Amino acid sequence: MPHRYVCDVLEEMRKCFKTRNFASLLGLIEEAQTMANRMEAAVNEKADYEAWRKRVKKEKAELKKLITEGNKLRKKKDKKEMPQYP
Repeated sequence: MPHRYVCDVLEEMRKCFKTRNFASLLGLIEEAQTMANRMEAAVNEKADYEAWRKRVKKEKAELKKLITEGNKLRKKKDKKEMPQYP
């Protein structure tokens, strides 16, 4: 099945108006609405993805900081008993 774009559906709506044949217009309206809803959902998912990506980056930096701090404390307490983490 070939990809259909909203512009294609709108063009078909224009043809319906031009020929004054409105039999398929309701179906075209529903198709355009579905496509627009999918585009909105994709935009929202992309925004959510970017927010999560930033959060993960921040959390990884904090984890690295905590590991470094923990390793420093282990060195102070006892060099032989406590394992060091990378």
